Amino acid sequence: MQHIVSSDWLAGEIKRNNKNLVIVDTRFNLSNPNEGYKQYLEGHLPGAVYVDLEKHLSAPIDKHGGRHPLPQVDKLAKKLGDLGISNDSHVVIYDDQGGMNASRLWWLLNYIGVSNAAVLDGGFKKWTIENNSITTVVPNPSPKTLLPQLNNEWKSVNHFDVQKKLNQTDTILIDSRENPRYLGEFEPIDAVAGHIPGAKNYFWKDVLNKEGSWKESEALITHFSDIPLDKEIIVYCGSGVSACPNILALKEAGYSNVKLYAGSWSDWISYPDNPIAVGNERVGDK
Repeated sequence: MQHIVSSDWLAGEIKRNNKNLVIVDTRFNLSNPNEGYKQYLEGHLPGAVYVDLEKHLSAPIDKHGGRHPLPQVDKLAKKLGDLGISNDSHVVIYDDQGGMNASRLWWLLNYIGVSNAAVLDGGFKKWTIENNSITTVVPNPSPKTLLPQLNNEWKSVNHFDVQKKLNQTDTILIDSRENPRYLGEFEPIDAVAGHIPGAKNYFWKDVLNKEGSWKESEALITHFSDIPLDKEIIVYCGSGVSACPNILALKEAGYSNVKLYAGSWSDWISYPDNPIAVGNERVGDK
C-alpha cells in the first residue's frame, strides 16, 4: 500500500466495502484540544473512527521527552485494536492540518507493525471539495487484536542518540519547523529559541503544493536533492508531530534510513547542557 492515497481511491474502497479498510480521523487543534472531536461529531468520512493526538497518540508530559512523548506501545495497540485495527488492516488516516497529525499516526502504525497505512491526500478539505459523502454516524467497530511488532527501520531516537550524531558526516539532522523558529528569531511555544547545531531547515509544509496536496515524488526528490540518499537522516520538529510529514515525504522521495527524534526540540532544550545554535546553517528549498 502506498504512503499517500487519493480521495478517488478511498471512495472506491468504501464503495466496494473493503473489509480490511479502517479510516481514522485525527483532526486536532493544539489551542483547543476538544475541537477535533467536536468536528468529527459534526461530520466525518463514512465509517471513520477518531483518535486524539494528545490522549491516544502521545504519552503524558514529563520532565523530559518533549511536549508530545510517544505513547506506550501496548496502550496504543490496545486503543487501535479497540477501534478495529489489526496488523493486517489497511488504514487510511486524515486530518485538516495538511497531514501533520495524520502522519504522526502513519509513523506510529509503521513503527508498531501495521505497514498498510496511508495518509489521505488533501485530507478532510479535499474530500469534501470533491463532493464525497460525510456522515455524523459514529461507528461501533468490532475490536481486533493488534500485536505490536516493532520495526527497527522505523525506530525513534532520543537525545543521547542525537548527541552522538552531532558533527558526524554520515548523519543529517533535519529541523521541520518554520524558518524563523529554526533561526531562533521567534519561538511561540518552547522556552528556548534556536535549533540543534548542524541541523538543516526543511519546513514541513514545503512538501505540500499550493492546494494543500502532497507534492509528486519527482518534486519531492528535487526538494530534498541536497541530501544524499545513502545518509542516515534524523528528523525533528518542536514536539515530534510535524516532523512526521517530512519523514513521509522523504520516504516518497526514496530515502530509506530515516529516523524520528520523537522528543524533538522541546526535549532537546529540557537538558540544559545540550548545545543550541541560532542563525542560518542551510535553509531547505522553498
